[in-house]
Amino acid sequence: MTASVVHALGRVARRAAHAADPSHDPSHDPSHDPGTDPRADAGTAPSRCRACGHPEAVLAERGGGVVVRHGKAVAKAHADGTDPAGHRARLALAAHPRLAGILLPPLPADAGTVHGRPVTAWPYGSPVDPADPDAAPWEEAGALVARLHSVPPRSVRADGGLPFMRGPAKAARALARMRAAGPHPAAGPVRRAWERLPAWARDEAPPPGPHTLCHGDLHLGQLVRHPAPDGPWLLIDVDDLGLGDPAWDLARPAAWYAAGLLAPEVWQRFLGAYRAARGPAVDPAVDPALEPAGAPGADPWPRLDIPARALTVQTAALAIAKSVAENRALDEVERLMIDACARIASLPAPLEGPRSS
Repeated sequence: MTASVVHALGRVARRAAHAADPSHDPSHDPSHDPGTDPRADAGTAPSRCRACGHPEAVLAERGGGVVVRHGKAVAKAHADGTDPAGHRARLALAAHPRLAGILLPPLPADAGTVHGRPVTAWPYGSPVDPADPDAAPWEEAGALVARLHSVPPRSVRADGGLPFMRGPAKAARALARMRAAGPHPAAGPVRRAWERLPAWARDEAPPPGPHTLCHGDLHLGQLVRHPAPDGPWLLIDVDDLGLGDPAWDLARPAAWYAAGLLAPEVWQRFLGAYRAARGPAVDPAVDPALEPAGAPGADPWPRLDIPARALTVQTAALAIAKSVAENRALDEVERLMIDACARIASLPAPLEGPRSS
């Protein structure tokens, strides 16, 4: 992350914060004030703007994206190589009225680009607290993604159509990163598990239908409360949003559950809330008016099997690539994902038959 990218994002976030809060002095430029350089306190206490007292800090730097907060607004520089047309379509989706109450909408700021990377501005929302796992919003995540999947794509289709969601593309990039990292003793089962996936899950063919709107990278880090700190939960991060198999959005918690990393009762909370909200990825199998969230329902694995295998391989491949880059051994959680890949590699290849919506 270069200082100039962070500096530019600070200015974008400041302008967006002023637009949302007129008490913020627009004449003050944090680029000329070392007291507002978000790099100064990245990862610790945020610095504050001398004009308005709003905090400013680097919130995230991962996957090629950088996010800087200034008070009630954040600015995000998206990854190098972001497809401009797909990015515009995804941003329009996030702002569409049909997705209000599901996706956090962008702020109407003219953010432009930084070093050729598209920049967007968003309201600040309170994230999930990793120190309080008992309060993790699994039910809210399941219900939100079910609502997203239930929005008819034609009702939000803009000129130029909708892009495919990028989940399989991210899985393919993870495998490429693992291969580029060089030989590793744990890479064999990961490669074999990858090779047993169908072409669409390896991003070598379009996903099978029926297609719904999909988030593409669902995990608890993609939920915030807005308005902060106690507003309703909303989904964030539209970089992978698009049309695809809705089961992909259930695949990460499914993979964690299958690997023994997610407790059965937590998995049932998430899956039960999704079913209660009539999400189309799996058979609802329960009447939400009669059964509580978490009711067992029918077996979801015929629909979740392929995406869950793909997310297992993706997670394991990234773990190997990171361990090589950091010159360290795999940790216990990473080894569990490698072991899951070994089990997947020993199973028959998954079948791709006709699917009902």
